[in-house]
Amino acid sequence: MIEVKLAETDGVEWAIKVFKRKVQKAGILKELKQKRHYLKPSMARALKAQAARRRRRTREK
Repeated sequence: MIEVKLAETDGVEWAIKVFKRKVQKAGILKELKQKRHYLKPSMARALKAQAARRRRRTREK
């Protein structure tokens, strides 16, 4: 669960900005979009392998 602790002097705009940043960093919205539609297990494996290849390529550079 994401929390944003505010001091007395903090504004609402600042709190919203911090909350959005934490949500994006945690990947909550990305996960939500992925779970909207059913993904066949074979497609899930293919996407996972593709992501692993992409990560490996970036590490090699």
